[in-house]
Amino acid sequence: MGLTLKEILYTFEKIENKIAYHKQFLTDLDAAIGDGDHGINLNKGFRVAKEKIKDRDFKDWGEIFKTVGMAIVSSVGGASGPLYGTAFMKASMLGKGKTEITMEDFRDILKVSIDGIKMRGKGEKGDKTMLDALIPAYDEVNYGIENNLSELNTLKNSVEAARNGVEYTKLIAARKGRASYLGDRSIGHQDPGATSSLMILEVVFDTVNELRS
Repeated sequence: MGLTLKEILYTFEKIENKIAYHKQFLTDLDAAIGDGDHGINLNKGFRVAKEKIKDRDFKDWGEIFKTVGMAIVSSVGGASGPLYGTAFMKASMLGKGKTEITMEDFRDILKVSIDGIKMRGKGEKGDKTMLDALIPAYDEVNYGIENNLSELNTLKNSVEAARNGVEYTKLIAARKGRASYLGDRSIGHQDPGATSSLMILEVVFDTVNELRS
């Protein structure tokens, strides 16, 4: 993987672009079972983050992740701001003194992000949240590393696992957040947080594929 600081900044730029492009879709998903602001809020958060990291020199990727996390926390309301902000800020602690993200780093980023989201949101896999995409993705990255799969195949498998996780959220009732108020009426709707998490994982795969192919 070996993403350099410049390539990490490029990846965040592509994440912002993808969230902006799908802003209405994410908002519509949230409108069906939540507050109807997920896409709008996340778009704002990543747009602010993009401005904060633009034209700056960073000494390690920990600083980049911390800047992104703080920008999201400070600019995004609702549940997504604290959850995504926590994920990036927890991950930032791993990047102190590091100028590249390896596959092992990416696995650890997912792990601490998941732990942070669990701590903040008190959720688990199967609650119809972003964890239903992130946990399967982490499992595939860990499997790929332990079994010496190629980096691109590992990332591709992680995206597919996250995509399956998003599909799974359609089959279950929400147990966290505003959607939990609907009970069984939330069944049939995919979770917007899991969907935006999938989009970020897709960008990581697409970017590595673009830069390393």
